[in-house]
Amino acid sequence: RHDMKKATDIEAYAALDFEASSLTPQSWPIEIGLSWLKNGDVQTWTSLIRPAARWSFSDWSTQSGAVHGIVFEDLLDAPTVSAVVEDLLPLLEGKIPVSDAPEFDRRWLSRLLRASGHATMPKIEDYHDVSFAQFSGLALDMVYENLERHPAPHRAGPDSARLVRAWRKAQQY
Repeated sequence: RHDMKKATDIEAYAALDFEASSLTPQSWPIEIGLSWLKNGDVQTWTSLIRPAARWSFSDWSTQSGAVHGIVFEDLLDAPTVSAVVEDLLPLLEGKIPVSDAPEFDRRWLSRLLRASGHATMPKIEDYHDVSFAQFSGLALDMVYENLERHPAPHRAGPDSARLVRAWRKAQQY
């Protein structure tokens, strides 16, 4: 387990989630979701992502499409990579991004940032490490009970909001 600086407030974190073209190493992000707590309320921003010209369209998986329900044609009118990053970066300002699948989400965030000309990549913490660092006992149980009761819908905005709602539930204990 890596050493993680403990934030004093769960509101310092933002849950990041992506849907992608497939799960192969060449996959690229097609939807991004970011959720965080602000004054106890769950805030969510989400966007589809138009594929960058250099991303290989051959990496589109119809199986992945069936899971998230996003059809390739929906991406053709989506915001450009640059527009998505322009919206994302101010939202991440001062926040520590977390993910429940950091290995995948790091790859897709890196691909998104590089395609828009941004070289610097924020560190993405593991959602479970943060949850264990922030909560204990009944509160920690409530994080996982909430996640169990609300399965991931496999859309980036609702998936990221689900993670933050579990933290909000834990704050009540």
